[in-house]
Amino acid sequence: MPVKTATRPETVSAASRLRQLQVPQQRRLRLALLLALGSSLLLIGQYGLLAWLLNQWLQAGLNSDFSTTAPPALLPVFIALAGCMLLRPALQYGRERLCLAASVQIRHQLRERVLHALAQPASQLAHSDSEGELASRVLDQVDALDGYLQRYVVQAQLALLVPLLLLVVITPFSGLAALLLLLTAPLVPLFMIILGKAASASSRKQLQALSRLGGRFLDLVRGMRTLQQLQATAQAQEQVAQAAEGYRQRTMAVLRLAFLSSAVLEFFAALSIALVAVYLGLGLLGILPWAKEVIPVPYAGALFILLLAPEFYAPLRQLGNDYHAKADAEAAMQELEPLLQQSGWQHSGEQPLQGSLPVCIQARDVRVCSAAGRSRLQLESLHLPAGHSLLLQGASGAGKSSLLQVLLGALPYSGSLTINGQDFATLHLPDWLDALDYLAQTPGFIEGSLADNLRLACPPATDTQLQQALSQVGLGELLAERGLDWPLSERGSGLSGGQLSRLALARLLLRDRPLWLLDEPTAHLDPDSRRQIHQLLQQLARGRSLILVSHSSTGLDWVDQRLELTASTVAEVPNATA
Repeated sequence: MPVKTATRPETVSAASRLRQLQVPQQRRLRLALLLALGSSLLLIGQYGLLAWLLNQWLQAGLNSDFSTTAPPALLPVFIALAGCMLLRPALQYGRERLCLAASVQIRHQLRERVLHALAQPASQLAHSDSEGELASRVLDQVDALDGYLQRYVVQAQLALLVPLLLLVVITPFSGLAALLLLLTAPLVPLFMIILGKAASASSRKQLQALSRLGGRFLDLVRGMRTLQQLQATAQAQEQVAQAAEGYRQRTMAVLRLAFLSSAVLEFFAALSIALVAVYLGLGLLGILPWAKEVIPVPYAGALFILLLAPEFYAPLRQLGNDYHAKADAEAAMQELEPLLQQSGWQHSGEQPLQGSLPVCIQARDVRVCSAAGRSRLQLESLHLPAGHSLLLQGASGAGKSSLLQVLLGALPYSGSLTINGQDFATLHLPDWLDALDYLAQTPGFIEGSLADNLRLACPPATDTQLQQALSQVGLGELLAERGLDWPLSERGSGLSGGQLSRLALARLLLRDRPLWLLDEPTAHLDPDSRRQIHQLLQQLARGRSLILVSHSSTGLDWVDQRLELTASTVAEVPNATA
Protein backbone atom coordinates (compact mmCIF):
# COMPACT_ATOMS: atom_id res chain seq x y z
CA MET A 1 0.00 0.00 0.00
CA PRO A 2 1.49 3.39 -0.92
CA VAL A 3 2.37 5.65 1.98
CA LYS A 4 0.98 9.14 2.10
CA THR A 5 3.26 12.08 2.63
CA ALA A 6 2.66 15.00 4.97
CA THR A 7 4.14 17.87 3.05
CA ARG A 8 5.45 21.15 4.32
CA PRO A 9 3.33 24.14 3.30
CA GLU A 10 4.85 26.46 0.76
CA THR A 11 7.30 28.89 2.32
CA VAL A 12 5.86 32.38 2.55
CA SER A 13 8.11 35.44 2.58
CA ALA A 14 7.58 38.22 5.11
CA ALA A 15 6.34 40.60 2.39
CA SER A 16 3.87 38.01 1.05
CA ARG A 17 2.62 37.24 4.55
CA LEU A 18 2.04 40.95 5.19
CA ARG A 19 0.01 41.19 1.98
CA GLN A 20 -2.05 38.16 3.02
CA LEU A 21 -2.86 39.76 6.36
CA GLN A 22 -4.26 42.82 4.58
CA VAL A 23 -6.80 40.87 2.49
CA PRO A 24 -9.67 40.93 5.04
CA GLN A 25 -9.24 44.72 5.44
CA GLN A 26 -8.86 45.59 1.75
CA ARG A 27 -12.15 47.49 1.71
CA ARG A 28 -11.04 49.86 4.47
CA LEU A 29 -7.59 50.30 2.97
CA ARG A 30 -9.00 51.03 -0.50
CA LEU A 31 -11.41 53.57 0.96
CA ALA A 32 -8.51 55.18 2.85
CA LEU A 33 -6.59 55.37 -0.45
CA LEU A 34 -9.56 57.03 -2.16
CA LEU A 35 -9.82 59.59 0.64
CA ALA A 36 -6.09 60.32 0.34
CA LEU A 37 -6.42 60.75 -3.43
CA GLY A 38 -9.40 63.03 -2.87
CA SER A 39 -7.26 65.11 -0.51
CA SER A 40 -4.57 65.34 -3.21
CA LEU A 41 -7.12 66.52 -5.76
CA LEU A 42 -8.35 69.17 -3.35
CA LEU A 43 -4.75 70.25 -2.81
CA ILE A 44 -4.28 70.65 -6.58
CA GLY A 45 -7.45 72.72 -6.71
CA GLN A 46 -6.36 74.77 -3.71
CA TYR A 47 -2.98 75.62 -5.27
CA GLY A 48 -4.65 76.35 -8.62
CA LEU A 49 -6.98 78.86 -6.98
CA LEU A 50 -4.12 80.44 -5.03
CA ALA A 51 -2.04 80.80 -8.20
CA TRP A 52 -4.99 82.34 -10.04
CA LEU A 53 -5.71 84.78 -7.19
CA LEU A 54 -2.11 85.88 -6.91
CA ASN A 55 -1.90 86.32 -10.65
CA GLN A 56 -5.06 88.48 -10.56
CA TRP A 57 -3.58 90.45 -7.73
CA LEU A 58 -0.39 91.02 -9.72
CA GLN A 59 -2.33 91.97 -12.85
CA ALA A 60 -4.43 94.44 -10.89
CA GLY A 61 -1.21 96.08 -9.71
CA LEU A 62 -2.26 95.76 -6.07
CA ASN A 63 -4.63 98.70 -6.49
CA SER A 64 -6.52 100.01 -3.49
CA ASP A 65 -9.90 98.75 -4.71
CA PHE A 66 -8.73 95.15 -4.76
CA SER A 67 -6.93 95.43 -1.45
CA THR A 68 -9.94 96.77 0.41
CA THR A 69 -12.94 95.12 -1.13
CA ALA A 70 -12.91 91.97 -3.25
CA PRO A 71 -14.89 92.13 -6.47
CA PRO A 72 -18.07 90.03 -6.38
CA ALA A 73 -16.64 87.70 -9.05
CA LEU A 74 -13.94 86.59 -6.62
CA LEU A 75 -16.32 85.49 -3.86
CA PRO A 76 -16.94 82.04 -5.38
CA VAL A 77 -13.15 81.59 -5.64
CA PHE A 78 -12.67 82.41 -1.97
CA ILE A 79 -15.54 80.09 -1.04
CA ALA A 80 -14.00 77.27 -3.09
CA LEU A 81 -10.60 77.94 -1.54
CA ALA A 82 -12.07 77.81 1.97
CA GLY A 83 -13.90 74.60 1.07
CA CYS A 84 -10.65 72.97 -0.08
CA MET A 85 -8.89 74.02 3.11
CA LEU A 86 -11.66 72.62 5.30
CA LEU A 87 -12.32 69.40 3.39
CA ARG A 88 -8.67 68.30 3.16
CA PRO A 89 -8.19 67.84 6.96
CA ALA A 90 -11.53 66.01 7.10
CA LEU A 91 -10.43 63.58 4.39
CA GLN A 92 -7.05 63.10 6.07
CA TYR A 93 -8.81 62.39 9.36
CA GLY A 94 -11.05 59.82 7.66
CA ARG A 95 -8.03 58.15 6.09
CA GLU A 96 -6.23 57.93 9.43
CA ARG A 97 -9.30 56.50 11.19
CA LEU A 98 -9.75 53.84 8.50
CA CYS A 99 -6.08 52.86 8.58
CA LEU A 100 -6.16 52.72 12.38
CA ALA A 101 -9.24 50.48 12.35
CA ALA A 102 -7.63 48.19 9.75
CA SER A 103 -4.43 48.01 11.78
CA VAL A 104 -6.29 47.15 14.99
CA GLN A 105 -8.29 44.39 13.30
CA ILE A 106 -5.30 42.86 11.50
CA ARG A 107 -3.16 42.85 14.63
CA HIS A 108 -6.03 41.39 16.66
CA GLN A 109 -6.49 38.56 14.16
CA LEU A 110 -2.75 37.95 13.94
CA ARG A 111 -2.42 37.80 17.72
CA GLU A 112 -5.29 35.30 17.83
CA ARG A 113 -3.50 33.12 15.26
CA VAL A 114 -0.27 33.23 17.25
CA LEU A 115 -2.08 32.37 20.49
CA HIS A 116 -3.98 29.58 18.71
CA ALA A 117 -0.68 28.12 17.49
CA LEU A 118 0.80 28.31 20.98
CA ALA A 119 -2.33 26.68 22.45
CA GLN A 120 -1.98 23.53 20.34
CA PRO A 121 -1.01 20.52 22.49
CA ALA A 122 1.86 19.57 20.19
CA SER A 123 3.14 23.14 20.21
CA GLN A 124 3.06 23.28 24.00
CA LEU A 125 5.10 20.11 24.15
CA ALA A 126 7.59 21.07 21.47
CA HIS A 127 8.15 24.78 22.01
CA SER A 128 11.54 25.61 23.46
CA ASP A 129 11.34 29.41 23.67
CA SER A 130 11.14 30.98 27.10
CA GLU A 131 7.92 32.55 28.31
CA GLY A 132 9.51 36.00 28.03
CA GLU A 133 10.38 35.46 24.36
CA LEU A 134 6.90 34.14 23.61
CA ALA A 135 5.33 37.11 25.38
CA SER A 136 7.51 39.42 23.30
CA ARG A 137 6.28 37.74 20.12
CA VAL A 138 2.63 37.96 21.10
CA LEU A 139 2.82 41.58 22.26
CA ASP A 140 5.77 43.55 20.92
CA GLN A 141 6.33 41.83 17.57
CA VAL A 142 2.65 41.86 16.65
CA ASP A 143 2.43 45.55 17.58
CA ALA A 144 5.51 46.23 15.42
CA LEU A 145 3.14 45.95 12.43
CA ASP A 146 1.16 49.02 13.49
CA GLY A 147 3.27 51.67 11.72
CA TYR A 148 3.37 49.62 8.54
CA LEU A 149 -0.39 49.08 8.47
CA GLN A 150 -1.37 52.60 9.51
CA ARG A 151 1.00 54.56 7.29
CA TYR A 152 3.09 52.57 4.85
CA VAL A 153 0.44 50.47 3.07
CA VAL A 154 -1.57 53.43 1.75
CA GLN A 155 1.49 55.67 1.42
CA ALA A 156 3.22 53.17 -0.88
CA GLN A 157 0.34 53.51 -3.35
CA LEU A 158 0.15 57.27 -2.97
CA ALA A 159 3.86 57.52 -3.73
CA LEU A 160 3.08 56.20 -7.21
CA LEU A 161 -0.34 57.68 -7.91
CA VAL A 162 0.10 61.24 -6.64
CA PRO A 163 3.29 62.03 -8.65
CA LEU A 164 1.64 60.61 -11.79
CA LEU A 165 -1.43 62.76 -11.14
CA LEU A 166 0.72 65.85 -10.68
CA LEU A 167 2.67 65.12 -13.85
CA VAL A 168 -0.62 64.99 -15.77
CA VAL A 169 -1.60 68.37 -14.30
CA ILE A 170 1.81 70.05 -14.78
CA THR A 171 2.54 68.83 -18.34
CA PRO A 172 0.05 71.21 -20.08
CA PHE A 173 1.76 74.19 -18.40
CA SER A 174 5.36 73.07 -18.94
CA GLY A 175 6.55 69.82 -20.43
CA LEU A 176 10.16 70.56 -19.46
CA ALA A 177 9.24 71.10 -15.79
CA ALA A 178 7.34 67.82 -15.81
CA LEU A 179 10.36 66.11 -17.38
CA LEU A 180 12.69 67.53 -14.70
CA LEU A 181 10.39 66.19 -11.99
CA LEU A 182 10.15 62.82 -13.70
CA LEU A 183 13.93 62.44 -14.11
CA THR A 184 14.77 63.38 -10.52
CA ALA A 185 11.97 61.34 -8.89
CA PRO A 186 13.79 57.93 -9.04
CA LEU A 187 16.59 59.27 -6.83
CA VAL A 188 14.28 59.28 -3.82
CA PRO A 189 13.16 55.61 -3.91
CA LEU A 190 16.68 54.52 -4.94
CA PHE A 191 18.29 55.85 -1.78
CA MET A 192 15.24 54.78 0.22
CA ILE A 193 15.84 51.16 -0.82
CA ILE A 194 19.59 51.32 -0.21
CA LEU A 195 19.20 52.68 3.30
CA GLY A 196 16.05 50.65 3.94
CA LYS A 197 17.88 47.33 3.60
CA ALA A 198 20.32 48.33 6.31
CA ALA A 199 17.42 49.51 8.48
CA SER A 200 15.63 46.17 7.98
CA ALA A 201 18.65 44.18 9.20
CA SER A 202 19.03 46.47 12.23
CA SER A 203 15.31 46.16 13.05
CA ARG A 204 15.50 42.38 12.92
CA LYS A 205 18.45 42.34 15.33
CA GLN A 206 16.64 44.80 17.59
CA LEU A 207 13.54 42.57 17.83
CA GLN A 208 15.68 39.53 18.60
CA ALA A 209 17.49 41.49 21.32
CA LEU A 210 14.14 42.58 22.76
CA SER A 211 12.94 38.96 22.91
CA ARG A 212 16.11 37.85 24.69
CA LEU A 213 15.89 40.79 27.07
CA GLY A 214 12.30 39.88 27.95
CA GLY A 215 13.22 36.25 28.57
CA ARG A 216 16.21 37.17 30.74
CA PHE A 217 14.24 39.69 32.78
CA LEU A 218 11.42 37.20 33.43
CA ASP A 219 13.91 34.53 34.53
CA LEU A 220 15.56 36.93 36.96
CA VAL A 221 12.21 38.05 38.40
CA ARG A 222 11.17 34.45 38.92
CA GLY A 223 14.44 33.68 40.65
CA MET A 224 14.42 36.82 42.80
CA ARG A 225 14.02 34.84 46.03
CA THR A 226 17.05 32.72 45.24
CA LEU A 227 19.05 35.78 44.19
CA GLN A 228 18.23 37.48 47.49
CA GLN A 229 19.28 34.39 49.45
CA LEU A 230 22.57 34.26 47.56
CA GLN A 231 22.98 38.06 47.86
CA ALA A 232 23.36 38.18 44.08
CA THR A 233 20.78 40.87 43.32
CA ALA A 234 23.52 43.39 42.52
CA GLN A 235 25.00 41.08 39.88
CA ALA A 236 21.53 40.45 38.44
CA GLN A 237 20.86 44.19 38.34
CA GLU A 238 24.14 44.70 36.49
CA GLN A 239 23.19 42.02 33.94
CA VAL A 240 19.83 43.68 33.29
CA ALA A 241 21.54 47.08 32.99
CA GLN A 242 24.05 45.71 30.46
CA ALA A 243 21.32 44.02 28.43
CA ALA A 244 19.21 47.19 28.49
CA GLU A 245 22.23 49.24 27.39
CA GLY A 246 22.80 46.86 24.49
CA TYR A 247 19.17 47.20 23.47
CA ARG A 248 19.44 51.00 23.73
CA GLN A 249 22.46 51.01 21.45
CA ARG A 250 20.65 48.86 18.87
CA THR A 251 17.63 51.16 19.06
CA MET A 252 19.80 54.22 18.49
CA ALA A 253 21.45 52.49 15.53
CA VAL A 254 18.03 51.96 13.95
CA LEU A 255 17.08 55.59 14.65
CA ARG A 256 20.34 56.82 13.14
CA LEU A 257 19.57 54.95 9.94
CA ALA A 258 16.02 56.33 9.93
CA PHE A 259 17.23 59.93 10.38
CA LEU A 260 19.96 59.44 7.79
CA SER A 261 17.37 58.14 5.35
CA SER A 262 15.13 61.16 6.00
CA ALA A 263 18.03 63.59 5.59
CA VAL A 264 19.11 62.04 2.27
CA LEU A 265 15.56 62.10 0.93
CA GLU A 266 15.05 65.72 1.99
CA PHE A 267 18.33 66.71 0.34
CA PHE A 268 17.49 65.21 -3.04
CA ALA A 269 13.93 66.52 -2.90
CA ALA A 270 15.17 70.03 -2.14
CA LEU A 271 17.76 69.80 -4.92
CA SER A 272 15.14 68.71 -7.42
CA ILE A 273 12.73 71.48 -6.40
CA ALA A 274 15.58 73.98 -6.74
CA LEU A 275 16.21 72.84 -10.32
CA VAL A 276 12.57 73.41 -11.22
CA ALA A 277 12.54 76.78 -9.43
CA VAL A 278 15.69 77.95 -11.25
CA TYR A 279 14.21 76.96 -14.60
CA LEU A 280 10.91 78.76 -13.92
CA GLY A 281 12.62 81.82 -12.46
CA LEU A 282 15.02 82.22 -15.38
CA GLY A 283 12.10 81.68 -17.74
CA LEU A 284 10.10 84.48 -16.13
CA LEU A 285 13.14 86.77 -16.45
CA GLY A 286 13.52 85.76 -20.09
CA ILE A 287 17.20 84.82 -19.75
CA LEU A 288 17.08 81.10 -20.48
CA PRO A 289 20.09 80.22 -22.67
CA TRP A 290 17.89 78.51 -25.27
CA ALA A 291 15.01 81.03 -25.09
CA LYS A 292 16.30 84.59 -24.81
CA GLU A 293 13.63 87.20 -24.05
CA VAL A 294 10.96 84.51 -24.14
CA ILE A 295 8.76 83.56 -21.20
CA PRO A 296 8.03 79.82 -21.71
CA VAL A 297 5.69 79.58 -18.70
CA PRO A 298 3.49 82.55 -17.66
CA TYR A 299 3.45 83.77 -14.09
CA ALA A 300 0.25 81.94 -13.09
CA GLY A 301 1.46 78.64 -14.54
CA ALA A 302 4.95 79.03 -13.08
CA LEU A 303 3.53 79.79 -9.63
CA PHE A 304 1.16 76.82 -9.90
CA ILE A 305 4.04 74.48 -10.83
CA LEU A 306 6.26 75.86 -8.07
CA LEU A 307 3.51 75.31 -5.49
CA LEU A 308 2.99 71.73 -6.69
CA ALA A 309 6.70 70.82 -6.93
CA PRO A 310 7.13 70.12 -3.17
CA GLU A 311 3.91 68.09 -3.24
CA PHE A 312 5.37 65.99 -6.07
CA TYR A 313 8.11 64.76 -3.74
CA ALA A 314 6.07 64.85 -0.53
CA PRO A 315 4.57 61.33 -0.96
CA LEU A 316 8.01 59.94 -1.80
CA ARG A 317 9.61 61.67 1.19
CA GLN A 318 6.84 60.44 3.47
CA LEU A 319 7.26 56.92 2.10
CA GLY A 320 10.97 57.16 2.88
CA ASN A 321 10.18 58.26 6.43
CA ASP A 322 7.77 55.34 6.79
CA TYR A 323 10.10 52.81 5.19
CA HIS A 324 11.56 51.91 8.58
CA ALA A 325 8.01 50.88 9.59
CA LYS A 326 8.07 48.39 6.71
CA ALA A 327 11.49 47.16 7.85
CA ASP A 328 10.17 46.69 11.40
CA ALA A 329 7.11 44.83 10.13
CA GLU A 330 9.10 42.47 7.92
CA ALA A 331 11.56 41.76 10.74
CA ALA A 332 8.64 40.99 13.08
CA MET A 333 6.99 38.72 10.51
CA GLN A 334 10.21 36.75 10.10
CA GLU A 335 10.16 36.09 13.83
CA LEU A 336 6.45 35.20 13.79
CA GLU A 337 6.55 33.09 10.62
CA PRO A 338 7.40 29.77 12.34
CA LEU A 339 4.31 30.13 14.53
CA LEU A 340 2.12 31.21 11.62
CA GLN A 341 3.35 28.35 9.48
CA GLN A 342 2.56 25.96 12.29
CA SER A 343 -0.85 27.57 12.73
CA GLY A 344 -1.55 27.24 9.00
CA TRP A 345 -0.53 23.58 8.97
CA GLN A 346 -2.78 21.15 10.76
CA HIS A 347 -2.18 17.46 11.41
CA SER A 348 -5.58 16.45 10.05
CA GLY A 349 -5.51 12.66 10.39
CA GLU A 350 -8.57 10.94 11.85
CA GLN A 351 -7.53 7.28 12.13
CA PRO A 352 -6.96 5.73 15.58
CA LEU A 353 -3.62 4.09 16.25
CA GLN A 354 -3.66 0.43 15.25
CA GLY A 355 -1.54 -2.44 16.52
CA SER A 356 -0.08 -3.35 19.86
CA LEU A 357 1.88 -1.15 22.25
CA PRO A 358 4.70 -0.19 22.60
CA VAL A 359 4.91 1.22 19.11
CA CYS A 360 7.19 0.52 16.16
CA ILE A 361 8.42 3.61 14.27
CA GLN A 362 9.76 3.61 10.70
CA ALA A 363 10.86 6.61 8.63
CA ARG A 364 12.30 7.04 5.15
CA ASP A 365 13.49 10.22 3.42
CA VAL A 366 11.95 12.50 6.04
CA ARG A 367 12.70 16.18 5.43
CA VAL A 368 11.86 19.26 7.50
CA CYS A 369 12.53 22.82 6.33
CA SER A 370 12.34 26.08 8.21
CA ALA A 371 10.07 28.99 7.25
CA ALA A 372 13.00 30.50 5.36
CA GLY A 373 13.44 27.31 3.32
CA ARG A 374 16.56 26.09 5.12
CA SER A 375 16.86 22.40 5.94
CA ARG A 376 16.24 21.51 9.57
CA LEU A 377 16.22 17.72 9.24
CA GLN A 378 17.30 15.21 6.59
CA LEU A 379 16.59 11.69 7.75
CA GLU A 380 17.33 8.94 5.25
CA SER A 381 16.02 6.00 7.27
CA LEU A 382 14.96 5.03 10.75
CA HIS A 383 13.60 1.78 12.18
CA LEU A 384 12.78 1.56 15.86
CA PRO A 385 11.23 -1.80 16.79
CA ALA A 386 8.58 -1.92 19.49
CA GLY A 387 10.04 -1.75 22.98
CA HIS A 388 13.51 -0.71 21.77
CA SER A 389 15.52 2.36 22.65
CA LEU A 390 17.23 4.83 20.32
CA LEU A 391 19.91 7.41 21.13
CA LEU A 392 19.92 10.51 18.89
CA GLN A 393 23.19 12.39 18.68
CA GLY A 394 24.67 15.08 16.47
CA ALA A 395 25.85 18.67 16.37
CA SER A 396 23.51 21.54 17.12
CA GLY A 397 21.22 22.20 14.16
CA ALA A 398 21.44 18.62 12.84
CA GLY A 399 17.72 18.06 13.46
CA LYS A 400 17.52 16.09 16.70
CA SER A 401 14.82 18.21 18.29
CA SER A 402 13.12 18.65 14.90
CA LEU A 403 12.64 14.87 14.64
CA LEU A 404 10.97 14.82 18.05
CA GLN A 405 8.74 17.73 17.04
CA VAL A 406 7.70 15.85 13.90
CA LEU A 407 6.70 12.88 16.07
CA LEU A 408 4.76 15.29 18.29
CA GLY A 409 2.80 16.51 15.26
CA ALA A 410 4.19 20.02 15.74
CA LEU A 411 6.12 20.30 12.45
CA PRO A 412 5.14 19.61 8.85
CA TYR A 413 7.43 17.22 7.02
CA SER A 414 7.89 15.46 3.72
CA GLY A 415 8.68 11.79 3.29
CA SER A 416 7.42 8.52 4.73
CA LEU A 417 6.74 8.10 8.46
CA THR A 418 4.78 5.12 9.83
CA ILE A 419 3.71 4.06 13.30
CA ASN A 420 3.03 0.32 13.62
CA GLY A 421 2.90 0.26 9.82
CA GLN A 422 0.26 3.01 9.73
CA ASP A 423 0.92 6.28 7.95
CA PHE A 424 1.60 8.96 10.57
CA ALA A 425 -0.29 11.58 8.54
CA THR A 426 -3.52 9.59 8.95
CA LEU A 427 -3.33 9.30 12.74
CA HIS A 428 -5.70 11.27 14.96
CA LEU A 429 -3.25 13.56 16.72
CA PRO A 430 -4.93 13.73 20.19
CA ASP A 431 -5.08 9.93 20.31
CA TRP A 432 -1.45 9.68 19.22
CA LEU A 433 -0.34 12.19 21.87
CA ASP A 434 -2.10 10.06 24.46
CA ALA A 435 0.26 7.22 23.50
CA LEU A 436 3.48 9.15 24.15
CA ASP A 437 5.17 11.36 26.69
CA TYR A 438 7.68 14.13 26.05
CA LEU A 439 10.33 15.51 28.36
CA ALA A 440 12.16 18.71 27.39
CA GLN A 441 15.54 19.97 28.58
CA THR A 442 13.87 22.20 31.18
CA PRO A 443 10.77 20.54 32.66
CA GLY A 444 8.02 22.86 33.81
CA PHE A 445 6.96 23.09 37.43
CA ILE A 446 4.29 25.09 39.20
CA GLU A 447 4.30 26.85 42.53
CA GLY A 448 2.70 24.31 44.82
CA SER A 449 3.41 21.19 46.78
CA LEU A 450 5.43 18.22 45.60
CA ALA A 451 2.17 16.33 45.22
CA ASP A 452 0.63 19.12 43.13
CA ASN A 453 3.53 18.97 40.68
CA LEU A 454 3.30 15.19 40.42
CA ARG A 455 -0.45 15.28 39.86
CA LEU A 456 0.09 17.47 36.80
CA ALA A 457 0.89 14.17 35.11
CA CYS A 458 -1.95 12.17 36.64
CA PRO A 459 -4.59 14.16 38.58
CA PRO A 460 -6.40 11.10 40.02
CA ALA A 461 -3.20 9.56 41.40
CA THR A 462 -3.34 8.60 45.09
CA ASP A 463 -0.68 9.47 47.62
CA THR A 464 0.48 5.86 47.54
CA GLN A 465 1.00 6.00 43.78
CA LEU A 466 2.93 9.27 44.14
CA GLN A 467 5.15 7.75 46.79
CA GLN A 468 5.83 4.68 44.64
CA ALA A 469 6.79 6.84 41.65
CA LEU A 470 9.19 8.91 43.79
CA SER A 471 10.75 5.76 45.20
CA GLN A 472 11.24 4.30 41.71
CA VAL A 473 13.23 7.35 40.60
CA GLY A 474 15.41 7.38 43.72
CA LEU A 475 13.68 10.19 45.62
CA GLY A 476 12.62 8.03 48.57
CA GLU A 477 14.94 9.87 50.97
CA LEU A 478 13.60 13.25 49.84
CA LEU A 479 10.06 11.98 50.36
CA ALA A 480 10.85 10.71 53.85
CA GLU A 481 12.56 13.98 54.77
CA ARG A 482 10.08 16.50 53.35
CA GLY A 483 6.83 14.70 52.54
CA LEU A 484 4.38 15.21 49.68
CA ASP A 485 3.23 18.56 51.03
CA TRP A 486 6.66 20.14 50.77
CA PRO A 487 6.30 23.42 48.78
CA LEU A 488 7.99 23.82 45.43
CA SER A 489 8.51 27.09 43.54
CA GLU A 490 7.62 27.70 39.88
CA ARG A 491 11.16 26.92 38.69
CA GLY A 492 11.71 24.13 41.19
CA SER A 493 14.10 26.09 43.41
CA GLY A 494 15.04 24.14 46.51
CA LEU A 495 15.85 20.97 44.58
CA SER A 496 19.08 20.18 42.76
CA GLY A 497 19.20 19.66 39.00
CA GLY A 498 19.44 15.89 39.45
CA GLN A 499 16.45 15.86 41.83
CA LEU A 500 14.38 17.90 39.35
CA SER A 501 15.26 15.48 36.57
CA ARG A 502 14.20 12.56 38.75
CA LEU A 503 10.98 14.38 39.64
CA ALA A 504 10.26 14.83 35.92
CA LEU A 505 10.87 11.10 35.38
CA ALA A 506 8.44 10.34 38.20
CA ARG A 507 5.76 12.24 36.27
CA LEU A 508 6.54 10.12 33.21
CA LEU A 509 6.00 7.00 35.30
CA LEU A 510 2.66 8.29 36.57
CA ARG A 511 1.43 8.92 33.01
CA ASP A 512 2.69 5.45 31.99
CA ARG A 513 2.79 5.99 28.20
CA PRO A 514 4.24 3.34 25.83
CA LEU A 515 6.53 5.83 24.01
CA TRP A 516 8.95 8.26 25.63
CA LEU A 517 10.55 11.17 23.74
CA LEU A 518 13.30 12.72 25.84
CA ASP A 519 15.04 15.86 24.55
CA GLU A 520 18.35 16.11 26.43
CA PRO A 521 16.85 15.72 29.91
CA THR A 522 20.37 15.69 31.44
CA ALA A 523 21.79 18.66 29.51
CA HIS A 524 22.24 20.86 32.60
CA LEU A 525 23.56 18.20 34.97
CA ASP A 526 27.08 17.39 36.10
CA PRO A 527 28.68 14.16 34.76
CA ASP A 528 27.89 12.09 37.89
CA SER A 529 24.23 13.15 37.96
CA ARG A 530 23.99 12.57 34.20
CA ARG A 531 25.34 9.04 34.56
CA GLN A 532 22.90 8.28 37.36
CA ILE A 533 19.90 9.54 35.38
CA HIS A 534 20.95 7.57 32.30
CA GLN A 535 21.30 4.39 34.34
CA LEU A 536 17.94 5.08 35.94
CA LEU A 537 16.39 5.36 32.48
CA GLN A 538 17.61 1.85 31.71
CA GLN A 539 15.35 0.51 34.44
CA LEU A 540 12.38 2.81 33.88
CA ALA A 541 12.18 2.41 30.09
CA ARG A 542 11.81 -1.36 30.07
CA GLY A 543 8.81 -2.40 28.05
CA ARG A 544 8.59 1.00 26.34
CA SER A 545 9.81 2.49 23.09
CA LEU A 546 12.31 5.23 23.85
CA ILE A 547 13.92 7.98 21.77
CA LEU A 548 16.54 9.87 23.75
CA VAL A 549 18.41 12.98 22.57
CA SER A 550 21.73 13.43 24.36
CA HIS A 551 25.14 14.88 23.56
CA SER A 552 26.72 12.51 26.08
CA SER A 553 26.87 8.71 25.82
CA THR A 554 27.96 8.27 29.42
CA GLY A 555 25.88 5.55 31.05
CA LEU A 556 24.01 4.74 27.81
CA ASP A 557 25.69 1.48 26.79
CA TRP A 558 22.35 -0.25 27.27
CA VAL A 559 20.66 1.67 24.43
CA ASP A 560 19.69 -0.61 21.52
CA GLN A 561 20.46 1.81 18.66
CA ARG A 562 22.38 5.00 18.09
CA LEU A 563 21.55 7.49 15.33
CA GLU A 564 24.13 10.11 14.37
CA LEU A 565 22.56 13.13 12.70
CA THR A 566 24.47 15.65 10.62
CA ALA A 567 23.36 18.62 8.57
CA SER A 568 23.35 16.59 5.34
CA THR A 569 23.50 12.89 6.14
CA VAL A 570 22.25 10.47 8.75
CA ALA A 571 24.15 7.37 9.79
CA GLU A 572 22.53 4.65 11.89
CA VAL A 573 24.94 2.78 14.15
CA PRO A 574 23.77 -0.11 16.35
CA ASN A 575 25.36 -0.35 19.78
CA ALA A 576 27.77 -3.19 20.34
CA THR A 577 25.55 -4.56 23.07
CA ALA A 578 22.36 -4.41 21.04
